[in-house]
Amino acid sequence: MNSATMDSSTTIGVPEKLPFWKKLMYALGQLGWSLGSYGAANFLNQYYLPFNEGGEAIYPKMIHQGYVIGVLTVIGLALGLGRVFDAVTDPLIAVLSDRSRLRLGRRRGFMAFSALPFALFAVLVFIPIGGAGAGANIMLNSVWLFVCITLLYWFMTMYVTPFFAWMSELGHDADERLQLSTMISITWAVGAMIGAQAPVLQGVFQARGLSALRSFQVTMAIFGVASFALMMLPVLFIDERKYCVSVPSDDGFFSSVGKVIKDRNFLVFTLSDFAYWVSLYFINNGLLYYVTVLLGLPKETYSLLFIVMFAVSFVFYVPVGLLARKVGRRRLLIVAFVLFGVLFAFCSLFGALPLPSMAQASIAAVLAAIPMAIFGILPNAMISDMAEAYSIETGIHKAGVFFGFRTFMSKLGQFVGALILPSIVMIGADKAAGDIVGRSGVRMTTFFALGFCLLGLVLLLAYNERKVMASLEKAKKAGA
Repeated sequence: MNSATMDSSTTIGVPEKLPFWKKLMYALGQLGWSLGSYGAANFLNQYYLPFNEGGEAIYPKMIHQGYVIGVLTVIGLALGLGRVFDAVTDPLIAVLSDRSRLRLGRRRGFMAFSALPFALFAVLVFIPIGGAGAGANIMLNSVWLFVCITLLYWFMTMYVTPFFAWMSELGHDADERLQLSTMISITWAVGAMIGAQAPVLQGVFQARGLSALRSFQVTMAIFGVASFALMMLPVLFIDERKYCVSVPSDDGFFSSVGKVIKDRNFLVFTLSDFAYWVSLYFINNGLLYYVTVLLGLPKETYSLLFIVMFAVSFVFYVPVGLLARKVGRRRLLIVAFVLFGVLFAFCSLFGALPLPSMAQASIAAVLAAIPMAIFGILPNAMISDMAEAYSIETGIHKAGVFFGFRTFMSKLGQFVGALILPSIVMIGADKAAGDIVGRSGVRMTTFFALGFCLLGLVLLLAYNERKVMASLEKAKKAGA
């Protein structure tokens, strides 16, 4: 056990088992940040590089919409650099959280401080202070966008990294951690499903006379308020000192990160996770383009597809948990990678198949359901298991660094996607016709997604799950 001096934030003895209703409060925190981050994660590209609706761009011009550095764009650079900043700060927040002696608790204190500013900047990224349209101050809006994205990701990291680390400490065995991972996967999906209804809610406000721009901003504001309220639930209802072994670490930043990444299993897993997040970024941010540009369907179809996707995915949540215990988490993740690959290959044929457009879109939504359930549940549970195995072998609790470095790699993957996707979707655009995005460029994104998916699968094959589970089983028998 780490010899750090214990204070009021340290739990001495055996922590209490978290009641189910408090597990639900914890899971609702995930719904909050899932909903709050959905707009910035999935709509910023289409907001600042809009597709055409009714013969003209759905939103007025707010920033420069051409290439600025080689083939890079303002929105691509803003999102990409924001993700780099986000990625770099993940391990930093993780180490600070592991070392923290805040009275509210190592994790809870960070979450309490960051919830409100995170929800606020999730809205402000969609409000250009330099105006929109012909009189817009393009430079001011661009600077404002960079600032808002950076601060959004900073406060998001301050909430999310301690939140995930908390799961490893609130769950006292592998099965309980899998249960918590399943619950937060469900609430994440609910948050994403609600977030995906933004085009529908936007349409409601447009029908009441608001412009498309103002309607979308109002929608994001509603999501921001709901996000803040939900993120505060675990802060208000879970006493970290009562339910966790909370022993602050004395290791510095480089020492903490260096020790964790020396774990070969963990490093291989996070590299595979990096490739997965690149491919997922292309799908998440490309889907609205696929629906409108490749299939010629209205933007509201995007919302319907997400309902279908998540509804079907929910059916597989319980089977995924049961199968994970029976056949192992690694094998199920391999299946998920294969199914995602099939999905990406199918999306590359959108608009070229002898099927109605809606049928193609519906098939893709169903294809995505199973891997979404698997990827939604298992990675967090696996990181928790690796963090617990590490504490068993070394006597040092570094769940924050495990989750912080994992999120660093996932954000790095999203950075790669954010940087290059806007450049690719503009390939083949008919500028003379007023198009901002091109059909061939949109289709090309599916091939990038497929390539990174295959890379993730190859890396996952090197992960040794038996070693991790052996450590957990050894500790379980010793405790018995």
